[in-house]
Amino acid sequence: MDTKRAMQIYSSKDTFSVQLGGQPVWIENVDEVNGMATVQVGSDPLNTQTVSCDRLKEDGEE
Repeated sequence: MDTKRAMQIYSSKDTFSVQLGGQPVWIENVDEVNGMATVQVGSDPLNTQTVSCDRLKEDGEE
């Protein structure tokens, strides 16, 4: 996923299915300058990771 799309999903009021390594994640923040996103993995709000946006996949995306 490119940084622009990650920012669109983060800014949207709609819910999108996003995955990191096959696990569902929730985008909590996007650093557009560095192309990084902070995501919550699964349903545990304490399980967060900061990863490159290109590691994120939207459902249906190869």
